[in-house]
Order: sequence, then structure tokens, then C-alpha cells
Amino acid sequence: MRTTEDFPPVVVVGAGAVGCYFGGMLARSGVRVTLIGRSSHVNAIHREGVFLDALHVKARIPLAATTSMEEGLHGAGVILFCVKSGSTESTAREMQPFLPQGATILSFQNGVDNPARIHSAIQAYPIPVAVYVAAEMTAPGRVTHTGRGDLIIGHQAGWPQRPALEPLATMFEQAEIPCRISSNIAADLWAKMVMNCAYNAISALTRSQYGRMVQSEPVRAFGLRVIAETVAVARAEGVLLEEQPMIDAALGLAEKMTRATSSMAQDLARARPTEIDSLNGYVVRRGQALGVATPASELLVAMIQLLEESVLASAPRTN
Repeated sequence: MRTTEDFPPVVVVGAGAVGCYFGGMLARSGVRVTLIGRSSHVNAIHREGVFLDALHVKARIPLAATTSMEEGLHGAGVILFCVKSGSTESTAREMQPFLPQGATILSFQNGVDNPARIHSAIQAYPIPVAVYVAAEMTAPGRVTHTGRGDLIIGHQAGWPQRPALEPLATMFEQAEIPCRISSNIAADLWAKMVMNCAYNAISALTRSQYGRMVQSEPVRAFGLRVIAETVAVARAEGVLLEEQPMIDAALGLAEKMTRATSSMAQDLARARPTEIDSLNGYVVRRGQALGVATPASELLVAMIQLLEESVLASAPRTN
């Protein structure tokens, strides 16, 4: 077994629920971790560390945190890129001047196109990661974890096949983060996209946990239509997913993450922009380009956009 001294320093760009959960777990195992995030979280972490209220771990974990890209990225060996999809290009460009030579970027983001968007913005070759976790920031510096917490990593086809993925997987595994290396990461990202498209928007619209959603027969039936559309678009893109295994996986996800609410529901509850354009919206746009009808997805996009507009318009103004 490798010791934590063998692992490079890890920097989390975007210290929200996903970043704080995985960063906290790595720090708990002894990996040197720095979080870059909003001042409210950073100030709390400076005072008391990250509090992990997880299914199997309840601990306060000391680790470094900053609001400064320049300070946070100094000496980074591995970067967990955990920002929302709407901020991909702007955040990538913000960190570009301070990227250490040879640092490995892992895209811990929803959607299927963020690695390509990072590359277009800064000509880096990030490693795509399919992230399965239910977590929420329930107070500054405090992350509540309610389901899963595992990763799938793989090199994007046609890009440099480096660095080696085994040391990264080992680092996560030793931190009690299950991590599988994929030989077809495009299929794994689209499989995760199916889960996101089936649950995120409906959870946000109904303010429901995943377990309750699948118990409602009309909601479940509508979710299955969304799954069928997303699989059809993936297949038109050349990613050969099968519909029934995706349905089985989606229903299994609800069993494992019964208490989960979607990140989209959390964004709207905090009056923040959602990722609808990178999830169901992406499916709609690619469906239009490829000649695949996506009426259920179009309806979800329209309803979330309308709700988001109302929520953001009524949110208190901040300076």
C-alpha cells in the first residue's frame, strides 16, 4: 500500500458540496488538500475545518482553504475541478495563469461536454470523471452526505493517454472513495447523464427526494420517457447505451440514494442558476441537431427555465 506522502498535493477548485466531500475524504486519509471556494465557506474552514456529516463518517477535518486561485494552486499536483457547468470556461481561464506545469486536472462535473469545454478554453487535457454522490452544504464548512460517493475515471478518446490512472485510483481508494478506471469513459459519462436527466429537473420541480419520486407512478412513467430520449440521443452520438439497463440503473439509484434531492433542487432553493442547459438542455440541442425527438426533455427545460427566472428575479439583491 502506498503512503499518503506518495500522493501529490490536491487542490479542489469549487469548494461546494462535491468538492468538500471528496476533498474532505482525501484530507481525512492524509492527502494534502487545499480548497478554493467562496469566502463564507473558506472563513468557516479556516476556523474549524470541514465538518463531514457522512453516512459512515462524522468528523471535523482540518485542511487549507482560500479564495485565491494564485495561492490555492501553488504546488498543485492534482486539481479536482468541481465548479458548476455554467462556470466552466470562466473558471478555467481564471486558473490558467497559475496552473503548475504537469498538474493533472480532473473534471468532477455534471454533463458530458465539460472536459472538451475546458480544453477549448485553456488547451489542457482534463481527465473526465463520472461522479456519483448525494451531498449538500448544510452550513458554511459543513457537508451532509446522504448517498454513494464513488467515481469512474478514464482518458478521453483521441486525447493523450496520460498520466497513468492507476495512481489516481489508488489515492481515492485509500481514502475510502471507490474509484473504477473505465476504458470507455464516454459511455460512462452518458450513463451518468441519463441519471441526471431523469432525476435532477423533476426533483427540483417537485421538491422531492429520489425515493418519493419513483413511488409516484405518473412521475416514474415521465422519468422513463426522459431516459428513453436521453439514450436515443446518446446512441445517435455513437455512444451505444441500451435503454433497459439504463432504466434498471436509474431505479437502482433511487434505492441507494432514497433521501437524495438533486443539485438542481439545491441550486433553486439557494436562488442560484441551475445546470439545466448542460443536462436536459444539452439533450434537447443535440437531439435537434441529430434528428431525435425529445418532447419530455423539452418540457422539463421549459419548466425549469421559467422557475429559475422567477426564483432569481425574486431573490434578494446582494452587492
